Amino acid sequence: MKILRFFPRFPLVCTIFARVFGKKMETDTHYYIYTGLDAFLGSRFGGKVQKLSVNAGTTCPNRDGTLGRGGCTYCNNRTFNPDYCATTADIRKQLEEGKRFFGRKYPQMKYLAYFQAYTNTYGDAARLRRMYEEALAVDGVVGLVVGTRPDCVTAEWLDYFERLSRETFVWIEYGIESVYDRTLRRVNRGHDFAATRWAVEETAARGIPVGGHLILGLPGESFKEMVDEAAILSRLPLDTLKLHQLQVIRGTRMAREYAERPEQFHLMTVDRYLALVSAFLQRLRPGIAVERFVSQSPPSLLVAPAWGIKNYEFVELLKKHMHAEGVFQGQLYVPDKERTDAP
Repeated sequence: MKILRFFPRFPLVCTIFARVFGKKMETDTHYYIYTGLDAFLGSRFGGKVQKLSVNAGTTCPNRDGTLGRGGCTYCNNRTFNPDYCATTADIRKQLEEGKRFFGRKYPQMKYLAYFQAYTNTYGDAARLRRMYEEALAVDGVVGLVVGTRPDCVTAEWLDYFERLSRETFVWIEYGIESVYDRTLRRVNRGHDFAATRWAVEETAARGIPVGGHLILGLPGESFKEMVDEAAILSRLPLDTLKLHQLQVIRGTRMAREYAERPEQFHLMTVDRYLALVSAFLQRLRPGIAVERFVSQSPPSLLVAPAWGIKNYEFVELLKKHMHAEGVFQGQLYVPDKERTDAP
């Protein structure tokens, strides 16, 4: 069917078609289940684009005493920094190392410099801006991704990113983690959800793509509450979202809490998490591209749960699960103007 070959080139059309007709759309490769990152990047770049993590040696106001010490109870940045992201290496060297890693397989690959570790709008602003500009000067780097906290972005920072976005691609990612203030307090996050709402809305108002990060399974949150987060986040002008399961990591305050009071934690099995993500996606606005569903910490750092499953493996399980159930992203999403329970 020729029409079916049309949709992979226009993922937003595919999303709308699935939303309107209430069923999955079969493409050349798979049924429409969810909006992936390719839909987001494909509308902006012509070929393959890869994030390259960069460690700028920043810290966090939740660690240096400004808001608190010790950081969020779950946090150990060693879990997601690639080996090439040594803080002793300059930005250019880190990016060149990353390019060598990916370039062997994809010689024509383009790259986004991803300032991932800790809070990359916190500290000496002039120093950070020099790092951003150094990254953008590296051959093959076509844009910038800045990971930060919602409470560490000011109007001045957003003005800077807005100016920069007129020259190159800029994408801001915020650590949301939970929409519930009681959970944010429990994990010592140091900000409330109102800070997230302000940061996301102000960033989007400047025409800058906005991403968010959410942890599913934080202590004290029920299955229903986690599913309900999808509808709450759908009201924000988010372009992308990263999900991952709660992992208890060695060297964190949460690891000590887990050892002392394991009954307060309800760590999920893969099957339970599949059911949760499926229910979450059905309520998530179709236009939000989901970048990731699971995270895999190094075995040497992981306390629990030990799934031993990579994101691409989980994606295949999720597609099969949702296809068997006949469900897809946005199937139960209700825009605010159609909600009967809206305030």
